[in-house]
Amino acid sequence: MRQLTSLDAQFLALETPRQTGHVGGVAILDASTTPTGHLALADLQALIAERLPLLPPLRWRLQEVPLGLDYPYWVDDPDFDLEYHVREIALPAPGNDEQLAEQVSRIVARPLDRARPLWELYLVSGLESGHVAMLSKIHHALVDGLSGAEIMGLLLDLAPEGRELPAPGSWGDDALPPGTLGMLGRGLLGLPKYPLRVLRAVPAAIPNLQDTTLGVLPGAGLLERLGRGAQRALPGAAEPARLRERYVSPRTTFNGRVSPHRRFTFGQIPLDDVKAVKNQHGCTVNDVVVSICAGAVRRWLIDHQELPDTPLVAQIPISVRTTEQAGTFGNRIMLMGAPLFTDEPDPVTRLQRTHEALVGMKERHSALPADLLQDANNFIPPAVFSRAARLTFRLATTGAGRPAWNLVISNVPGPPVPLYCAGAKLVANYPVSVITDGMGLNITVMSYCGSMDFGIIADRAQMPDLGNLMGWLREELELLADG
Repeated sequence: MRQLTSLDAQFLALETPRQTGHVGGVAILDASTTPTGHLALADLQALIAERLPLLPPLRWRLQEVPLGLDYPYWVDDPDFDLEYHVREIALPAPGNDEQLAEQVSRIVARPLDRARPLWELYLVSGLESGHVAMLSKIHHALVDGLSGAEIMGLLLDLAPEGRELPAPGSWGDDALPPGTLGMLGRGLLGLPKYPLRVLRAVPAAIPNLQDTTLGVLPGAGLLERLGRGAQRALPGAAEPARLRERYVSPRTTFNGRVSPHRRFTFGQIPLDDVKAVKNQHGCTVNDVVVSICAGAVRRWLIDHQELPDTPLVAQIPISVRTTEQAGTFGNRIMLMGAPLFTDEPDPVTRLQRTHEALVGMKERHSALPADLLQDANNFIPPAVFSRAARLTFRLATTGAGRPAWNLVISNVPGPPVPLYCAGAKLVANYPVSVITDGMGLNITVMSYCGSMDFGIIADRAQMPDLGNLMGWLREELELLADG
C-alpha cells in the first residue's frame, strides 16, 4: 500500500460533475513499421500485459479512508481487467483532424471510474492519414508530467523490434487490500500526524503563501507578510524568497465556471523554426513558446471584444523531481505565475518582455522550497480537504475572489529521436491536460523528434472557436521571424 500525498489528493479533490482530474495525450502512430503493417487492439493489449510488472501504477486503485480521516491509499487491484482499460474505437469517414479532436474532447470529458485503476487507453482507427491514434487518460493523482513520461517511456522503444526488458519485479504480497475496519484503523492512527504536518509546513509555506493555490483566499497576502516578518526575526533564518512583482489576473470569459464539456485542438510547429527565432532574438525556446501563446490568446480576446489593459497571468508548472525520485510516480511540481503580455501589440517587444519576466520567475523559483505546494496543502485537514479545494476554485470565479491564474502554459521537453509503440513509429504526441473553474484554457506543448506538438484544451461553451488558436500560434511565430 502507498498513501497519497496532500498534493496527489488535491487532483482528486478538484473533481466535480463538471471538472475532471486526469491528463493524457494523443499519440499518432505509423503502423506501416510493424511486422504486419497494422496495429490491432490485441497488439496493444499484449504490449501492456508484457510490461505491467514494470508499471505498478497501472494496477493501483484507490482505497478511501472512512470518514476522510486521512489521505487515501493506492492498493493493488485484485480484480484488474486489462481489457476494460485498453479499448478501441473508429472514426467515421473521412477521419480528419477535426473529427479526431472532437472524439478526444468527448472521451476526456468523461471521468475515470474510481472503483478501478485510474487510467484508460483507446486505439483509434479510421484516420484519413492512414495512421492510427492512441489516446491515453491517466489521473493526475498518479502522475505529474515527468512521472507520466516515465510510464510512456516504458511503453515506447527505440526500435520497431522492441527491446529486452528487465526481469519482472515483485508486486509485493498477494494479500487482499484492507477492509473498511482496517482502513478506519489506519485513519485513526493517522490523526496525530495532522498537527505535525502543519507545524512542519509553517516555516516554508506561510512566507510564500501567494505562490500556492491558497493565494486566492481572503487574507492570504496579509498572512504572507506576517510570515515573512516572523521569518526574518528568527536568529540565523534564511532570507525569504524575493517577492515577485504581483500581477493581478484580469477576468476573461475562460475564467468562469467550466461546463462538463470540452474542446480540444492540436497541431505541430517545427522545432527548428522556433530555435531560429530564439537565436535571432537572443532568448530561449520557452520564451518563444510563451510569447506566441500570448499573441494567439491576444487575438482571441480581441475577436471577442474583451482584451484587458493589463497582462494575463499564466500558470507554468515546473518539475521539482530529483534524479533520486525517478520511478516514484506521484506529483513533484511547483506552480509558478508569469505575466502573459497580451496587452503588448508588437510581437518582438512582447518576446523581449516575456524573456525578462521569465528570467525573474526562474530566479524566484530557485529560491522557493521544493515542497511548497505540498506544505500549503498540509494546512487543510484531510476530512475537509475536498470541500476546501473546491472552495478555492469557486472563489476564483466569483466576486469574492479573483483567479490566481488565467490559463496554463506548459512546455515539456521530449525525446529528439524516433520512438516506437508495439512496432509502430510515433509520428506525433499531442498532450491533453486539465482545466478547472477559473482557469478554462490549457496550452501544453511537448517537443519530439524535431517538432513541437501542441495540445490545447478549453471549456466547450467558453471557447467554441478554440481551433483558431493553432493557426494564430503559427502566424505569431512568422511575425517574430520577420521582426
